[in-house]
Amino acid sequence: MRAILGTLVVFVYVFLLAPFLVVAIASLEGSQALFYNFPPRQLSLAWYGEIPVKYFRAFGVSLAVGAVTAVVAGAIGTAAALGLVRGRLRYAPLLQAAFRMPLQIPFVVTGVVFLQAYYRLVDVVGVNLAGRLPGMILAHVFVTIPYTVGTVSSVLVRLNPRFEEAAAALGASPWSTFRRVTFPLVRPGIFAGILYAFIISFGDVPIAIFLAGSNTVTLPVEIFQSLQFDFNPALLALSTLTVLFSLALVVVMQRVVGLDIVLRTGGNG
Repeated sequence: MRAILGTLVVFVYVFLLAPFLVVAIASLEGSQALFYNFPPRQLSLAWYGEIPVKYFRAFGVSLAVGAVTAVVAGAIGTAAALGLVRGRLRYAPLLQAAFRMPLQIPFVVTGVVFLQAYYRLVDVVGVNLAGRLPGMILAHVFVTIPYTVGTVSSVLVRLNPRFEEAAAALGASPWSTFRRVTFPLVRPGIFAGILYAFIISFGDVPIAIFLAGSNTVTLPVEIFQSLQFDFNPALLALSTLTVLFSLALVVVMQRVVGLDIVLRTGGNG
């Protein structure tokens, strides 16, 4: 039985990792092939030097949007989780359902809705958010808040409220109690929520493809549009670098928070 389970685990890992390994190895093709070869005929890093500058520009846009989205969603999600778990709200279950609502809406629908809302905003107040970073960040915050609320709430429900009550009994103000007691204890959940928010924002296509402008194209949208019309083997190198960046992000989270804590939160409230 143990051998069967071990074989199943190995099969699952190979199934999940094989596409990434194929892309990474194929990106080392040294010949001037118009398509990729697997395995490569010659080993070279030539395609890494052929990555067009537009992709690095798009990577910077994705990085900026993802970082701002993660911070804003983390702040809003933490405040909302504190209110839902520690507050005595009469309609807390209804509010929890409202915070989960973005998860039930397809991202492509969310993109269309925000685009139409921005067009209406132009007619009403003359402010156009379509095709601009603030507009994209606002839409990404909308879809990532459920993750930050869920991760922080999952930590708060397991946190003994007596720690906060003891701090209050000793004369600590609500802000001091949060800063010195609550925040250090829920910090893993906050970091996990920020990580989830960044990943969702960084890899989004359905929303960004509607809200991107000529100077605000994200990396996934740039890759998607390029693959629609042509295939450049340099995309294999770019994809490999993106995977390595994601892996480095997970390693950093492991060092800062602990991957086991991130996985235990699960993103569910």
